[in-house]
Amino acid sequence: MKCPHCGKDFKDSKQPYRPFCSDRCKLIDLGKWISGEYRVPTLETVDNDEENSMKDPEEE
Repeated sequence: MKCPHCGKDFKDSKQPYRPFCSDRCKLIDLGKWISGEYRVPTLETVDNDEENSMKDPEEE
């Protein structure tokens, strides 16, 4: 198995940090999630209330 952070090959048998090869790689990966370096893509939607509040009152 390869570590997703460093790419090092390691044996999968009862690895305590799986899927990482070490605690260091696990913590580096966690830090990237916490800092926002990794993101799950989402579609931003505007609520109708927000959309209405953004309209210029003179347009109505």
